[in-house]
Amino acid sequence: MSKLFGTSGIRGVVNVEIEPSLALRVGLGIATHLGNSGEVVIGRDTRVSGEMIECAVISGLLAGGCDVIKVGVVPTPVLAFGTRKLGASAGVMITASHNPPEYNGIKCWDEEGAAFTPESEEALEKKIDEAKVVEWRRIGKIREKEIALQYEEWAKDLFPLEREHEVIIDCGNGAACSVTPHLLREMGCKVTSLNSHPDGLFPGRGLEPTPEHLQDLAKIVRSTGAEVGLAHDGDADRIAAIDDRGRFVPQDKLLALISTYLVERGEIMVTTVDASRVVEDFIEKKGGKVVRTKVGDVSVAQTLRKTGGKFGGEPSGSWIFPNAHLAPDGLLSAIMILRMLDATGKRLSELVEEVPEYPILRKKIPCPQERKPEVMKNFLTRVKTELRRVSEIQTVDGVRTVFDDGSWVLVRPSGTEPYIRITSEAHERKIAEERIDMALKLLK
Repeated sequence: MSKLFGTSGIRGVVNVEIEPSLALRVGLGIATHLGNSGEVVIGRDTRVSGEMIECAVISGLLAGGCDVIKVGVVPTPVLAFGTRKLGASAGVMITASHNPPEYNGIKCWDEEGAAFTPESEEALEKKIDEAKVVEWRRIGKIREKEIALQYEEWAKDLFPLEREHEVIIDCGNGAACSVTPHLLREMGCKVTSLNSHPDGLFPGRGLEPTPEHLQDLAKIVRSTGAEVGLAHDGDADRIAAIDDRGRFVPQDKLLALISTYLVERGEIMVTTVDASRVVEDFIEKKGGKVVRTKVGDVSVAQTLRKTGGKFGGEPSGSWIFPNAHLAPDGLLSAIMILRMLDATGKRLSELVEEVPEYPILRKKIPCPQERKPEVMKNFLTRVKTELRRVSEIQTVDGVRTVFDDGSWVLVRPSGTEPYIRITSEAHERKIAEERIDMALKLLK
C-alpha cells in the first residue's frame, strides 16, 4: 500500500503531515515521472496554506525540468478540464476538498483530465523516492493562464438550460466562489450567493456540505421562496441540495434521482459500496444496471472507463459525467439538477417524495493509520466466526456484510483521515442502529 497516497491523493495537516519539503519532493517526483519534460497545470483552492504548498510543488517541477502553467484559485473540476484543454502532460490540484482548514493536499491528474489511478500513484511514489534535479539549462519555466471562463463557456454549451431558475448557491468560501454563481447567472438563472467570498479560514460554515452545515442555506431558501439551494465543498467537486421547502435532500435520494434521470434502459450507472440500495431499486426498475466499486472518485472513474457507464456517483455528492470528463464535478452537478427539474417539470420536493426512505446511518471512530490493516483483518475474522444470518460478505472495499433480511453494514478504513467509517442500511431505523452497534462492538 502506498505510504503517501490515500483515497484522494496526498492529504494531511499542514506543517505536520503536509509541509513544503514534502511538496517539493512530490513536484520533483512528478517531473521525473513525466520524463523530466512537458507542461504541468497547477491550481489550488482558497486555503491559507495553498500558496505555500503550490510554490513548493512548482519548485520541484521546475527543478525536475517541467514547465508550469499556473491557473490560480479554481475548483478541482476546472483544473481537470484545464489539464486536458491546454494539452498538458499532467495537472496538480492543491486542495483538501471537504477537510477542515488546517488540512491541505496534493492530487494529480493525467493528460485526459482524470485523477491518477492507484497504479500511477504507486509508480509516482517510487519516482519521488529516487527523483533527481536536472542541470541548470533545463530548469522549467512558469506561465499563467486564465481557464475558468473557458470552462464556463464549455459547460454552457454542453448542458444548456431550458428556463430560468431561482437558485441560492452556497460556495462555502471555497474555490467555486467566483465560478458557480457567475456560471449560473450566465445560463439565465436568478442567483443569490451565500458564503461566496474566498476565505481560507472558511468562516461561513463547515466545508463538508452536510445538513448541519447547511442550516443557513435552508433558512434562506424557505424565506425567499427560491426553487432550490445548492452547495459545494471547498474545491467544488461535490454537490448538495436543499429543496424548495427548505429541506436538505438526503444524498442517497439525490443520487437515485439524478441516476434515474440520466441512465436509460440497458445503460450502466456506477456507484460505491456505501451507497443506498434505493439506487439499485430505481435504476433496475428503469432497465438499467448498477455496478458497485470502491469508495472514492478515482475508483468510480476507473470503473466508468472499464464498463462504459453513463454516469457515476457517490453518496458524498461526488458525481462524474463521462460524456463531459472523468473528474468529479460539482459545477456540472448543479447544472444537471436544474436540467432534471426542466425535464420533469416538477419541483425538487415532489421528486424527493417519490423516493422511498431507507434509513441509512453513518458513524466513524478514530483509528491511527498504521493500525488500520490489523484492525480490519481482525474485524473480518470476527464477522466470519461470530455473526449469524449473513447472506454475503463483500470485501471490495473494507468489509460489507449483507444479512438475510436485506440490511447491510459496511466497515472500511478512511483513505483520507485517521478514522474507520461505519455505514448501515435497513428497512427500519432500529435494525440499522443494531447493525451499527454490532459493528462497533466487534471493532472495539
